[in-house]
Amino acid sequence: MDATGLNRAPLRIGLTGGIGSGKSTVAKLLAGHGAVVIDTDLIARQLTLPGGAAIRAIADAFGAKLIAADGSLDRARMRELVFADPLKKRQLEAILHPLIGIETDRQGSATGATAVVYDVPLLVESGGRWRAKVDKVLVVDCRESTQIERVVARSGWTAEAVQAVIDQQASRASRRACADAVIFNDSITPEQLATTVQRLWPQWARGTP
Repeated sequence: MDATGLNRAPLRIGLTGGIGSGKSTVAKLLAGHGAVVIDTDLIARQLTLPGGAAIRAIADAFGAKLIAADGSLDRARMRELVFADPLKKRQLEAILHPLIGIETDRQGSATGATAVVYDVPLLVESGGRWRAKVDKVLVVDCRESTQIERVVARSGWTAEAVQAVIDQQASRASRRACADAVIFNDSITPEQLATTVQRLWPQWARGTP
């Protein structure tokens, strides 16, 4: 409810960035300022847990070999498959994206927060579908060399594996082109990143969509 006594729709922020950019850290910082964060990656993982809403369709489309012994999606095997075959990638997206959309809409409408952050790694790759659903887009950006260094350090992946993921994602230029604001999260401390978010947040939170 705003100063006029009327209920106002929450500000809808699309948060995106490449692997290793620090997007998840920014999401946590925004949550600390009172935003409700809806994590589409988390929703996708929940859909592919044992008994998840996407499991049957994935098994039908890709075969039982893509389902792990516990009934969840074999994520490592699926990752190898979709990186090697763009058609398989599109098949998987055709199963997951509508289900993710339904769940994000449900979570977004259920909150009474003044701001909702949709954490969407593939926001730009969605071809405008997500851009039409949010009021503002915040991009977290850094150099590719920094992305590789961070992901290798935290996951143990090879640099080549990280580069393969980066090559599948939208380019840095494409993400920046769709942004209302860009946080360049490179060669700065966690404290400096927090300060950057702290400065940006009041400008957006008190504005109208």
